[in-house]
Amino acid sequence: MEPFTMAAVASAVTTVTSGALSGAGGEMGRRSSEALAGLVRRMRRRAADPDPGTPQDPDAEPTDPDLDAESADPDPGVRADESPLLPATDEERRELARQLWESSRTSPGFARDVTAWLRETGWLGPRAVPAVAPGASRPRMLPPANAAFTDREALPDQIARVLDGEDRADGVPAVVVLVGPGGIGKTAAAVHCAHRLTERFPDGQLYIDLQGQSATTALTPSEALVRLLDALRVPTGRLPADERRLSELYRDCAAERRMVVVLDNAHSERQVRPLLTAAPESLAIITSRYRLDRLAADPGAEVIRLDPLTTADSVRLLTRIVGRDATAGRGPGVAAVAERCGGIPLALCETGARVAVREHLTWDTVERQLSERAHRREQEAPSMDDRSARGAVDLTTDVTYGELSPRAALLYRTLGVWPWPGITVGAVRKAVDAADDDEARALLDELAGVHLLEEVGEERYRFHDLVRDHAARRGEAEDCHADRAAAVRRVVGWYLGFAAAADLRVIPGRWRLGPAYARLAPPAADRDPEDGRLALVELRAERENLAAAVRAAEHHGFDELAWQLCEAMWGLHLRLGFHEQWVETHLRGVAAARRSAAEFGDPRAEGRMLVQLAFAHMGLGDWAEAEEALVNAAAADERARHHRGQASAVEALGLLRLKQWRYPEAQRSFEEARQVLGRIRPGDDGAADVPRALALLDHHTGRALRGQERYGEAVRRLHEALAHFRALPEPDLYNEGRVHMSLGETHLDAGDAEAACGCLDEAIATMGREGAEFQHADAAEMRARCARALGDPAAEAGDLRTAVALYETAGDEASVERVRARLTELEVA
Repeated sequence: MEPFTMAAVASAVTTVTSGALSGAGGEMGRRSSEALAGLVRRMRRRAADPDPGTPQDPDAEPTDPDLDAESADPDPGVRADESPLLPATDEERRELARQLWESSRTSPGFARDVTAWLRETGWLGPRAVPAVAPGASRPRMLPPANAAFTDREALPDQIARVLDGEDRADGVPAVVVLVGPGGIGKTAAAVHCAHRLTERFPDGQLYIDLQGQSATTALTPSEALVRLLDALRVPTGRLPADERRLSELYRDCAAERRMVVVLDNAHSERQVRPLLTAAPESLAIITSRYRLDRLAADPGAEVIRLDPLTTADSVRLLTRIVGRDATAGRGPGVAAVAERCGGIPLALCETGARVAVREHLTWDTVERQLSERAHRREQEAPSMDDRSARGAVDLTTDVTYGELSPRAALLYRTLGVWPWPGITVGAVRKAVDAADDDEARALLDELAGVHLLEEVGEERYRFHDLVRDHAARRGEAEDCHADRAAAVRRVVGWYLGFAAAADLRVIPGRWRLGPAYARLAPPAADRDPEDGRLALVELRAERENLAAAVRAAEHHGFDELAWQLCEAMWGLHLRLGFHEQWVETHLRGVAAARRSAAEFGDPRAEGRMLVQLAFAHMGLGDWAEAEEALVNAAAADERARHHRGQASAVEALGLLRLKQWRYPEAQRSFEEARQVLGRIRPGDDGAADVPRALALLDHHTGRALRGQERYGEAVRRLHEALAHFRALPEPDLYNEGRVHMSLGETHLDAGDAEAACGCLDEAIATMGREGAEFQHADAAEMRARCARALGDPAAEAGDLRTAVALYETAGDEASVERVRARLTELEVA
């Protein structure tokens, strides 16, 4: 009886090979892919040259080879160039699964190894993160409820009836769609209802602004899924690249949770459908300016249209904002003001906020101001309908804007020039050349105090899109184009400086291009180990603004800033992924670098951008695009006579081929990169980085040799890498630790568990000093494998407990559950 089914093998092969370039599964995903390559080599070697006197058992090979002997390398009858290629199509994956399954039926030893591989691979699939795990994240993402919320009190009861209705089919999640024009209060209504219903959804509340005011601003489903999974504490390195698998993972994470999910500002059914869970005890509240009628049929959503407030409710809202006593002391004209606001909550909130900060402003005066402004608007733009939501907001915003201080008015117009996802103090300081952060904060407080900006986090603001549109039109009317462009350039420059400084802290030792780094001092050698991680957190918090800065630079023709921003985002994307944004920004960066070079810019920038773009394509599994970008990068750097850049491009091509199991080709790429580095002379561009680059190439070459089962050569090359890293003027302990891990893997693959333990002890000590929790935990897991191979269950359990503690600290719940499962197996045994 087979220990597994053909379907199980096919599913595992698909999981590992389709995610091999996406980063899904992190180090375990890489090892699972490489382990599969080893299984395939063994299977094909035995099939090509079986021993007629024995059963076809791929396991009949040395278990404890002498690593210094030629016999440690593969059978000379099997050429290295015959290494299998990673299957790229569904048909190739099905055929490989069939071959593995058939081979396992004729070899008990091979079947045991495939079973072990399947067990590990199972944690890389859709259930990589358990639906409900001990200590699982229970997100609380809802924005604060509005204390002045008015006239939607029936909504929570209406939604409760949807949840409890007899017509609701068993096992079907509840979906409610709130529809209405911009400014009608959909977001406030959705958030208010979600807060009111939190007791019914104890497993969490998710919130995401889908930015669906238009097709150009709307988030892609993949980007939205990445944010939702991030809130559920799925490690970024475990996220698959394609939308379908992201949606599957999201549904699996939410499968048994009772959560309310607010999907705000949806643009279309296409955007929303991948974000709907299948959890029967969940609730999705969707808001949109568009009808989304098809959601009523499937999944049976309740569509509720929000209408303007009545005059009575408008008065009640104004009273709540201003305060009942203050309202009573300002004269009887509040009802007339409410009517002028058209029952639009955004206009009412803006007007109420203005009255609240003006102690002596009467309702009669406000009504007269609105009336006069409406009359002028009729003369200026007879087609404008002040009874519409946009018209009402424009009317009240005109009046509010007219009472701003000159500096606040300038900031308002300046911020309207570009749709920044978040508005921060540092960017504001540059936007209007404020004297310091305190002045910037005061200006932001003035705009937020009259409801022209909404505070969405600590010192983080945003516009309602109708208000930003008004600000943009005021800027076009009052400021010259050159002044508005100069303000955008200052903000983009601020983001570039911020990103470059943070990037330098994330990966201090890498080589960089661009004058943005010229004035920055490298981090101190004795800096806090947490500093790099904190810098990555800072970059992550601003990643949407950084992408917006790249788009703004491209739009305004600031090409030299656009590609430098992409360069400064390398650490962010390399460590955290976000591949869709990576591709989008770096396509712009490549184009900007080309234009910049044509205008006497840096000729090295194009190759640099292409290499980084290739890594983004790798993350999405776009192999052909990645290879094309790298080939073009090498050619561009050769034209520019930039040997350091050319070597990086060729090295990256080797890394791509490693991922594709093209180990001999990868080795040749690394050797070619070494030859290119040899052309760099002392004093040439990139000369200072050559020793570190050579050390990295030794490490990569060792991995390529291990992939060919040439273990003796691999160990020798990896020891050379260690020697080169130790000889660097500035220590690179992290990469030393990585080499020790590769040595441990090599010895383990070769059957020498004792030698592997020694190497992994070094890796564990190094990663512990570096504060690299994930790598520390990964090394502990590998050491547990060594203990298992040596028949020491106590040592194995100790290493696994170490890994659990580290994964818990890092917030990787999937790995916590995986390692705990192995601990349970040990206890049962």
